[in-house]
Amino acid sequence: AAGRLPSLLCQFLRRQQVLQLYRKILRAIREVPAEQDRRYLKDWAREEFKRNKDATEEDAIRMMITQGNMQLQELQRTLKLAKS
Repeated sequence: AAGRLPSLLCQFLRRQQVLQLYRKILRAIREVPAEQDRRYLKDWAREEFKRNKDATEEDAIRMMITQGNMQLQELQRTLKLAKS
């Protein structure tokens, strides 16, 4: 049982990272001015996370988190440009 603890802890922390990313993405989407675009992006984000919710491969999950963060940054940059 002691050998399982680090892996369970890693899973827990990874899950927290994923949820945090999801919340950040949804928060950023709220800033999108057009309601139709907001709805589209929210559906897209929900589907992406749902589609990958059963992923267990550590490297794949890390890569998806990295991609998600890059997409979030891109969205934030686009929103910033639209406001300026």
